[in-house]
Amino acid sequence: MGDWPHRAAVPGGIIEIVVGDITRLAVDAVVNAANRTLLGGGGVDGAIHRAAGPELLAECRTLGGCETGEAKITRGYRLPSAHVIHTVGPVWRGGAEGEATLLAACYGNALALADAHGLARIAFPAISTGVYGFPPEEAAPVAVGTVLARLPDISIERVVFCCFSAGSAVLHREALETLTR
Repeated sequence: MGDWPHRAAVPGGIIEIVVGDITRLAVDAVVNAANRTLLGGGGVDGAIHRAAGPELLAECRTLGGCETGEAKITRGYRLPSAHVIHTVGPVWRGGAEGEATLLAACYGNALALADAHGLARIAFPAISTGVYGFPPEEAAPVAVGTVLARLPDISIERVVFCCFSAGSAVLHREALETLTR
């Protein structure tokens, strides 16, 4: 399975793959795999809202929701990260409805927002691979490939893929190794 964390120097920065709880990471921003309302939900979304406290929900109420593939930023409140970047991943509908493109947009728009705010360290969950049903073996190469393509052109120095399971971490590591050969 491999030891965690796994780190790799890539053009533009460092990519790290960890197995753990994204709400405990001390980075400049954690990415929330949100729903379109931005008002909390299950999985990582619920965990981030619970850990950040009610102030996060209050700020999210002012944002007017978020479309699939887009991203919005808030403060991190009680999280060890200064910010939360909320992005809405696609629901898997078989793969022929632009899901991969929308998933790549989630990662790309979150990176662009972090860059625009001068952030250097960002952590991503495995967006859309929970209740939204995106196959993890297809999502990991999209996530890693998008980050690798964007990292050289932005100010972000460290990207963490914070995986909930060792299986997800293995998929991210394999995608990283394949895409950096």
